[in-house]
Amino acid sequence: MTSSFVSSIGTWMQNVALGIYLTDTTKNPVWLGLLTVAAWTPAIIGAPLGGVVADRWSRQRWIQLNNFLMACTASALAVAAITHHLSPSLAVYLAIGEGLCGSASWAAWQSLLPDLVEKDEVLAAVSLSSAQFNLGRVIGPVFAAVALALGSVGLCFAINAASFVFVLVIFSFVKTPARAKPTARVRFLAETVAGAKKAWATKGCRNPIIAVGVVALTASPFIALIPAMAIIVLHANTAWLVTAQGGGAVTAALTLPSVAKRTSRLKVLQGSVGVLALSLLLYAFSPNLFVALGALVLLGGSYMGVLSGLNTSVQLHAPRAERSRILALYTLSLSMLYPLGAFIQADLARVYGVRHVTLASVQVLVLLLLSIRLFIPEFWNDMALAPDQAPLLLAD
Repeated sequence: MTSSFVSSIGTWMQNVALGIYLTDTTKNPVWLGLLTVAAWTPAIIGAPLGGVVADRWSRQRWIQLNNFLMACTASALAVAAITHHLSPSLAVYLAIGEGLCGSASWAAWQSLLPDLVEKDEVLAAVSLSSAQFNLGRVIGPVFAAVALALGSVGLCFAINAASFVFVLVIFSFVKTPARAKPTARVRFLAETVAGAKKAWATKGCRNPIIAVGVVALTASPFIALIPAMAIIVLHANTAWLVTAQGGGAVTAALTLPSVAKRTSRLKVLQGSVGVLALSLLLYAFSPNLFVALGALVLLGGSYMGVLSGLNTSVQLHAPRAERSRILALYTLSLSMLYPLGAFIQADLARVYGVRHVTLASVQVLVLLLLSIRLFIPEFWNDMALAPDQAPLLLAD
C-alpha cells in the first residue's frame, strides 16, 4: 500500500500538470479527451496481456517490470519539458506507452489483494487501495502546485518518474503464498478466451464488468474534463476541484466498508450509484466554485463507492486460477469505454460547453440504470455471494 500511495501522488502530480499544460497551451478541451484516449485505450492490448502473464508469472516481478518502463516514459516527459521540447502531441504519444504498461500491471496489482487478506476483508482492502489512490489525488495536486511554483511542469513529471522507481524497489520485499505454476505452453488467445468465458458464465463477474462499462462511458468522463470546467467555466484553479474529488473519495473509502458491514455490500453499491447520478447533476449546474467543490466531494465519494463495490464483486466471484484474466476484462471494460466517453464528451464540450455535456451524460446514465432495473431486475442481486460461499461476508 505504501508503494502504491507514493506512486499515486506522483501520478496525480503528472495528471494535474499535464491537464494544466494542455488547457493553457491549446485552450481546446479536445486535447484533454485525446490525452485520456491515449492513456486508456492501450489497455485493449495491455489488460488481456497482463491478465495472462499475471496468472502464469510472478505478479510482483511483472509489476516491477512495468513500473521500470513507466519510469522511463515519465523521465522522457520530464526531459522534454525541462528542455522546452514538450508539445501536446508528444505528451499524447508518451501517454500511450505509460498507459500500456499501467494497464498491463493493473490486474496483477488487484489480484494480489485476495492473497494478502481474508475473504471477509476484501471490500475493506479494495476500499483501502482506493483510499490511498484518492489520497494521492488530494496530496498530488497540492504538491503539483508547489512544484509548478518552484519550477515547471517538468518537475512534476520527474517526481512521478521517481515514484515508479520507489515501487520497483518496495516490491522486492513483497511475499505472497506460492501458486501452482501452469505447465502448458502459453496460448495467449485461448487463455484470454477461457477467462472471458468463465467471466461471462459467472454473473458476479459479468454484471460488474457490464456496469463499470456503463459508468465509464457516461459518468467517468467528468474526471478528464475537470481542467476545462475549472479554467474555462469557473475560472478557478484546477487543483481545487481535483482535491475536492479526491477528498470525497478518501472519506468514502474509509467509511463505506463499516457501513457495508452494518447493512450490506450491495446496498452500499446501489446507494453509491444513486448518489453518483445526483451529485453529477449538481456538478453540471454548479453556479460557482463553492457549489462545484461540494458537488465534487459527493461525486468523488460516490464514484469511489461504485468502483470499489463492482471491483469487490469481481474479486470475490472470480476463481483463483482465472482471477487475473477476469480482472483484466474488468479493466478492459473501464479502459475502453472511459476514453471513448471522454473523447466524445470533450468534442461535444468544444461546441456546446462542459455544463450541457455533463448534464446530457447524467440523463443517459439515468436512462441506462432505469433500463437495467426494468428489464434485468436481478442484476444487482446477482453480485452477492451465495450463503454457503462466505457466511460472514459483509452481510450480503
